Amino acid sequence: MDARLSASLLAGLVVLLHGFTAWAVVELNMEDRVEVFKGETAQITCMYTSDDGIGALTIQWFYVSRTGEKQKIYYQDATTQEVDRGTQFTDRITVNVTAATREVVLTITDVQLKDQLEFICLVKSLTDGVSEGRTNLLVFERPDFPTIEVVQTGIYVNKDTLSKIGLCEVKNGFPKPNITWYQNNMPLGGPSDVVKIVHSITMESSGLFSVRSELSLKVMKEDKDTQFYCEVTYLVPGGTRMTETNPINITVYYPSTAVHVWVESPKGKIKEGDTIMFHCYGNGNTPSSVYVIRHGENEYGLDSNMLVLENVTRLQSGDYECISTDMETYEELSGNTTVFVNYLDPAVVLPVDMEMAQGEELTATCNALSSLQTHTAWFKDGREVSVGHTLTVKDATFDTAGTYKCVVTVPEIDGMERMETLRVNVKGAPEIMKPEDTDIKASLADTVDLTCYVRGFPTPSVIWTTADGKVLETTSQTETEDSVHSVMSVDVTSDLTAFCNASNVYGADAVTFNIKAKGSGVIIAVIIICLLLLAILGSVLYFLYKKGKICGRSGKQDFTKEKSSKDNIVVEMKSDNTEEAVLLGVNGEKLPPSNQ
Repeated sequence: MDARLSASLLAGLVVLLHGFTAWAVVELNMEDRVEVFKGETAQITCMYTSDDGIGALTIQWFYVSRTGEKQKIYYQDATTQEVDRGTQFTDRITVNVTAATREVVLTITDVQLKDQLEFICLVKSLTDGVSEGRTNLLVFERPDFPTIEVVQTGIYVNKDTLSKIGLCEVKNGFPKPNITWYQNNMPLGGPSDVVKIVHSITMESSGLFSVRSELSLKVMKEDKDTQFYCEVTYLVPGGTRMTETNPINITVYYPSTAVHVWVESPKGKIKEGDTIMFHCYGNGNTPSSVYVIRHGENEYGLDSNMLVLENVTRLQSGDYECISTDMETYEELSGNTTVFVNYLDPAVVLPVDMEMAQGEELTATCNALSSLQTHTAWFKDGREVSVGHTLTVKDATFDTAGTYKCVVTVPEIDGMERMETLRVNVKGAPEIMKPEDTDIKASLADTVDLTCYVRGFPTPSVIWTTADGKVLETTSQTETEDSVHSVMSVDVTSDLTAFCNASNVYGADAVTFNIKAKGSGVIIAVIIICLLLLAILGSVLYFLYKKGKICGRSGKQDFTKEKSSKDNIVVEMKSDNTEEAVLLGVNGEKLPPSNQ
């Protein structure tokens, strides 16, 4: 019996058996929707209830096209299972029937956006009981991360029209993502003449959606510190997701309502010679604003809202006005500050120079005109000698003479100071500052420097002399108005007495230097060494003579030597067995043996 005949008999048997029972009723249960990400696998479950067994059921799957037509994609009965050819699902679907749980599952792999359709599960029993269920397949795709762009130029306030703030965009999402603008964490919205948001939607060739949103706003001054950002919401299987862009700031230009000018440096009081730095700013920030500072008839342009005046004088005291001009509206605003430059005139000392006799009283004054309280002090040789405008010295001496410095300062301002000098000369006869030691011992051939320091006015003349009145040459001499510093160098050959003589129109003074010459140990040592060398030389000559190395001893030899001098010297030497030698002296005299 072939398979087709067996199937017909089986079907007839089933019909016969059902002829004795009630009609079977098929019931289906399906979800309203199945959600899945693009590219993933979707499973659509059709649960049925029937008194018939699986072999008595016919199962079919359909989808509803976008034009509303029902298109079959799968058929199954007791003997056949087949997928319809030529549909978009032909190669991507499988159907699995589980009799135990009475489930029919349609599986679709690699789900695409075009698969977002309505699917129909139809179950028919052999007793003509038919039922169908429907499920919508929803496909999702996460969009790219959103981007935000801010306008690159500044935005002016108080304009009649709205100003473009920025553009927000999100690409490649499915279904369409939504964009919401936020300002400082608050969603933007309001009247169309204050806030305007324009969305544009684009379907890409892939079928995904891209959304652009442009924000325009009537900008206020308060918006200068505002942060704007976009929130993007999009659907995913089972819920909604959200992402945000980075926040952006806008540059807001707003006009000034006030201008302020002040002295940045120096801090505190200003003095002549200082460098003044002015700052001038308005409370607006429009780039079209131009700033200048006026002082009297002078007008100064500003560099980076700053003006620098160097080496100022008292003539630059007064009011300084900073003027801001908006070059678009030509509106002007101004602010003022007052500057006072303190001064201290040069010090004036009276009298300029003084000549006075010993015992007289010195009185001098020092004054300097200033805008502030001053302090005056007198100094001599670096030491403070008086405080106040008047200098008084009683009973003048040579110690009174010298240079006095008057220093006038302003205690309130560091570095504010003036100085002037007073030269005082005290008339009188010379006074030699006596050296500590005028008795000097020196070795022969040494050089001794004698120093003589003399005070007196007019400047004394200084002469060095010896005891016998001989004038010695001065080695060096330094003179001031009331003193002389003289140095004389002498080579020691014997004892010497030298005088330093000082004189002027008022008298004279002198000091005596005694130099004692002493023997030199070096010279004595040299003499002793020379004597020793002569003694050694004589001994050597005598030894050579005794050995016959000088004037041979084997025969009598006469030597005669003529000399161009007045006398002739003849030397005669004899040699005999007794080795006696006779030396002839000058003019032929015979020398005794002791002189040989």
